[in-house]
Amino acid sequence: MEFELNEDQAMLRDSVRRLVAREYTFQRRQAFLESPHGSSPEIWRLLAQQGVFSLGLPEDAGGCGGPIEIMLVMEELGRGLVLEPFLSTVVLGGRLIRDHGTVMQRAVLLPKIATGALRSALAHHEAGARYVLDHVGTTARRGKGFYYLSGSKAVVLDAPLADMLIVSARDEAAGGLSLFMVGPGATGVKTTAYRTRDGRSAADVVLDNVQVPTAARLGAPGVALTALEQAVDCALAALCAEAVGIIEALVERTQRYLNTRQQFDLFLLTTQAKSMSYLASARCRERDRSERRRALSAATACVGKAARFAGQQALPLHGKVAMSAELAINHYCERLTLIEAQLSFSSHGAAQHIAMPLDL
Repeated sequence: MEFELNEDQAMLRDSVRRLVAREYTFQRRQAFLESPHGSSPEIWRLLAQQGVFSLGLPEDAGGCGGPIEIMLVMEELGRGLVLEPFLSTVVLGGRLIRDHGTVMQRAVLLPKIATGALRSALAHHEAGARYVLDHVGTTARRGKGFYYLSGSKAVVLDAPLADMLIVSARDEAAGGLSLFMVGPGATGVKTTAYRTRDGRSAADVVLDNVQVPTAARLGAPGVALTALEQAVDCALAALCAEAVGIIEALVERTQRYLNTRQQFDLFLLTTQAKSMSYLASARCRERDRSERRRALSAATACVGKAARFAGQQALPLHGKVAMSAELAINHYCERLTLIEAQLSFSSHGAAQHIAMPLDL
């Protein structure tokens, strides 16, 4: 596998790194955390100007790049602990619309995502689903020109920030899962918003006989499971990349305080994690799911081990003060711990669980 970045990829990485370092300092992030949902319209606009929301989208929608470019951006967002809903909007929402939407849906929605005008959230996981991606109790009852959605979704990441929810439901007429685009303010939609332990925004969503037009169904009826599997696998690869960015940031802050053996072990694990993150990103779009799963399971195990080790090395150097919310080290380790918990499920064949972060 080729690990060298081409000129365009290196420029993308460097431009995003400079933007985050300049505009998303730890002090500014602390201020963003005090806002209602931890998001900054200014930062979202600056990221849109960098073109990062177009990554992975088709060229006719203003898109460019692919999994490796997304990986590079996720690394830099991890390095800066950026709270913006890039993963929900681009990696999950953008991919589902690109691969599963109708021609009209792609033509209307993808350019809006590419310019930052549309933020989405995937409302899929339900209480009690555990590791099974097709465990969906929400129902879609077909009427004349409409569907009626009823059910509840748990821990919908970035839902309070979303302009559109992508809701999975069991399509009674089609006999399988379908996806529906639902406005957060639609009649019958009730959201209970809260903040997760790492400062991100989430919500529980209840749908009470919500009426949506047939045109709001995303793609063909009853066949959404395959699209969900592919999108979640891509999100898992992106999460590996975010962890690598955080690990590299921790290494930069702690390496000079470690002994030679600790420095070598940290360097080795970080290098392995970065290599496996490349592998996961390169393979996450394989059509053969067993091939994707082999690569992703290996990557998540390696990245999870590196994340755990990096945190174990960083925290003792600062003693009890490391747990203070006033120090960046605490926020890095908090986020890394949560990512490691998410990645650990893949070793049990449960990478789908990325749809529900263990951060409550």
